[in-house]
Amino acid sequence: MSRLTPEQKEHFKEFGYVPVRKVFDPKEVIDPVIEEYHEVLDRLAKELFAKGKIHSTYDNLPFGERITVIYAESKEVHNSYFDFSLPLTGCKPDSPFWAGPSVFRALTSQDLLDTVEGFIGAEIYSNPVQHVRIKPPESRSPRDDKGNVMFGVTPWHQDNGVVTADADKTEMLTVWFPLMSANVQNGCLKVVPKSHRNDLLTHCPGYKGAAGLQIPEALFNPEDAVAVPLEAGDALFMHKKTIHSSLPNMSDRIRWSFDLRFNPTGQATGRGVFPGFIARSKADPVAELHNPNEWNRMWHETRASLATTGDPGFFNRWNSDAPICA
Repeated sequence: MSRLTPEQKEHFKEFGYVPVRKVFDPKEVIDPVIEEYHEVLDRLAKELFAKGKIHSTYDNLPFGERITVIYAESKEVHNSYFDFSLPLTGCKPDSPFWAGPSVFRALTSQDLLDTVEGFIGAEIYSNPVQHVRIKPPESRSPRDDKGNVMFGVTPWHQDNGVVTADADKTEMLTVWFPLMSANVQNGCLKVVPKSHRNDLLTHCPGYKGAAGLQIPEALFNPEDAVAVPLEAGDALFMHKKTIHSSLPNMSDRIRWSFDLRFNPTGQATGRGVFPGFIARSKADPVAELHNPNEWNRMWHETRASLATTGDPGFFNRWNSDAPICA
């Protein structure tokens, strides 16, 4: 059943996004994820220590401080170890990722799916465009050879723009939620209200030296953007064409978040070689996936396949030849 109020539905329709408070209980959903990631960080620390890239495993530190110190000392960002997705290019048989049971249970939280149902209906597919983002404080983050923070601000984009064109008609819903409070100081999201009413804009690869894809600010008014602070247990729901980015993490602690996608079952995901699954079906409950081990197996099989067959070569529809990208 839907947990959305009529006012929340209207806000989403009008502005292209809506923050929903207390979508789920952090103790039931987030705390097990954090505990699971302690094990992932421990594995990473031991690997880096064995390679001589860090001088200690720092196992006496709390998670946020430990990952900050390890990233800084190794001069690398190791987000792939924690991500429940695979690299879009150069996938190898041992490319690190994490598809653990607590992460799966977060994706399939019944409270979360109840809320998602209010946007896209009861036939819900877990779209494989999904990521965990652990951002250290910018003052302590590793930097590239140009002095840029390696994993800092997420540039302006529409989620429709970072998937393949076969998903242009998909009713894709973005769900973003923090694992701890996300505010203006530590880098919450900012969105451009009503931008979902307009067309899909050009996304320039490596625009002005930034990593990934970015919408040039000449195509919209970034001053219209509003910040959306959230507490653990809250979630932000966005239309696929809503322009958004993140603020920099200017705090002294990490900013940790999940961003997920859902769409009605049967519609293209925009990343067809990655494994999605039926998270909820009123029409065919037997088709729902409830086994986290099966989800984990699907990702391992995909990694093995991509490592053998090579890059699909069609994840990015954009190039830098557009005049606006100059």
